[in-house]
Amino acid sequence: MHGSRMGWRTAVVAAVTLVASVPATGALAQPTSSGAPTSVVVADGVTQPVFGYGDAVRQRVFVTSDVDTDGDGELDKVAMDIIRPAASDQGLRVPVLMDASPYYSTVCRGNESECKADLDGDGLNDKWPLFYDNYFVPRGYAVILLDMIGTNNSTGCPVTGGRADNTSAPTAIDWLNGRRKGFDAAGREVAADWHNGRTGMIGKSYDGTLANAAAASGVDGLSTIVPISAISSWYDYSRSNGLVTRANNYSGSLANTVTNPARRAYCAPVRAQLGQGGDDTTGDYNDFWAERDYLPDADKVKASVFVVHGINDDNVRADHFSKWWAALAERGVPQKLWLTGTGHIDPFDFRRAEWVDTLHRWLDHWLQGVDNGIMNEPMADIERLPDVWETAQTWPLPGTQPTQVFLQPAGADATAGGLSVRPYAGKAAATFQDTPTMTQANAIRHPSDPLANTANRLVFLSKPLQAPLHISGTPIVKINASVNGEDTSFAGLLVDYGTRERFSTAGDGVRTLTTEDCWGEEANWGGHAEEACYRQVAKNVASNPQELVTKGIIDGLNLDSPRVSTPLVPGAKNEVDVTLLPEDYVFDTGHQIGVVLLGSYSGYSSRAKQNRADITVNFDRSRIQLPVVGGRTAALAAGL
Repeated sequence: MHGSRMGWRTAVVAAVTLVASVPATGALAQPTSSGAPTSVVVADGVTQPVFGYGDAVRQRVFVTSDVDTDGDGELDKVAMDIIRPAASDQGLRVPVLMDASPYYSTVCRGNESECKADLDGDGLNDKWPLFYDNYFVPRGYAVILLDMIGTNNSTGCPVTGGRADNTSAPTAIDWLNGRRKGFDAAGREVAADWHNGRTGMIGKSYDGTLANAAAASGVDGLSTIVPISAISSWYDYSRSNGLVTRANNYSGSLANTVTNPARRAYCAPVRAQLGQGGDDTTGDYNDFWAERDYLPDADKVKASVFVVHGINDDNVRADHFSKWWAALAERGVPQKLWLTGTGHIDPFDFRRAEWVDTLHRWLDHWLQGVDNGIMNEPMADIERLPDVWETAQTWPLPGTQPTQVFLQPAGADATAGGLSVRPYAGKAAATFQDTPTMTQANAIRHPSDPLANTANRLVFLSKPLQAPLHISGTPIVKINASVNGEDTSFAGLLVDYGTRERFSTAGDGVRTLTTEDCWGEEANWGGHAEEACYRQVAKNVASNPQELVTKGIIDGLNLDSPRVSTPLVPGAKNEVDVTLLPEDYVFDTGHQIGVVLLGSYSGYSSRAKQNRADITVNFDRSRIQLPVVGGRTAALAAGL
């Protein structure tokens, strides 16, 4: 599969199995008189590297979209760089693996920040970021690196998740399937007569977001997507239940970052409009955000979906995958999931060999028609501890049940309340102050810590667990609370108190090594080397006495609706549901489960309220709803 820093070359296998299930649009061609392979070859359930890479066909194609983002009266053009086997000019029909991105000339891609580059000015790409081209072109794929509208060689201006961004890939897929015309730089029409009708999209972060958006468009010809650390709702990326977590000038600054530098000043008016549309004043959901929300269009998805996400990703947080995953599951979309304990990291950099193998089989099945059994395997791979993986048939795990764990008031001499599956029967209440300067580190300190804050939070601790307790899904803090003013925030944190080896937050959980390994074929075009070797990566681990398991926050003005801000009635009781980020986590025997209640705090990057309201929690119905594997029976066995 891979080799040393010097690269490798794989000979055509002697014993092969031809793909019998490829549809007519991808029919296999006969060998040429020269003996060069023009048929996909399958052995051991996967396509084999029988095609050359150095002689692959390279193209740059421009396709006209239906949008005019810069208002110049010209429809924006989508540019894409294509690399495909030479045999695709001799009758071989190949599928497409597409990475649509806004980053190819600015931030660039991968752990080593690889950019596209046309080094000799002939209009053909010489530097191809990531390993997809090196690995998959020899196996009978075309790889397309597409420039999102407003970036690199495409025209127009980026709109940070809006319609124009999202139409970039469907415009290209329309061309691949003969529904639009494409042209080269000289204006000559170019047809994709080498395409087998199937396209897969892949990418991390913004790239994966474009894949989600393309699937949500329902475009014909998109067969599968592999979104990695991808956004499913730009509102959830910039807001949290009415609170501004990233001010909307971020939309403008991100658009500025990805815009072709030569066009940044030209696109300034478009960025100004982005800043106005998002409504930083209230943080409410509006039509601007609805355009950038793909969840309501999950019923349009025709492609299979292989989701990869870091449960500790604090950039694109885990609710992006969980909401998308649930919406697709409701509609019966074929799915697969990798859930890692790292942060905003590509699987090529947290589980490399297994990733290349799994991705290869997934794409072979969905794009080449190979019956390799991948859809009969467990649906979910979950990283339980650093480099310790488990599989599950579904996610959340089978047997998971919402389990009510009630908050119990603290005794007269106690610094923390308790947790129990049995409701509190009294009428007690406790009050704390919303403190904008509260940090996450202070918020999760154990109550016995001399540095612990006691006035600006409420802490509830279980007894040391008598058995492990496994949660899988989305916890919800449900409190009965009143406020002495008209506005505040409500936050909930779930904490594991007990020492063990954990995922480290440093570097999103990984560090880059000096060694390399190689994944695919290499080439030299006009003296420009295109290599297939990449720096290896290792996990960062830590051993801490506590760990923040998950968190959530809601604006008190948006308890009833994300679209409308409604002032609180001072002193009135409110049923407050704080939905935490999803998790799949095991609390060990002997550890304590902690629930921390806060107002504002900087650990959620929220625009903190400044009114320092007093929040009173009534214990008659206040609780945390935990998604416990085994339900209440398992919670009782653990001693809750």
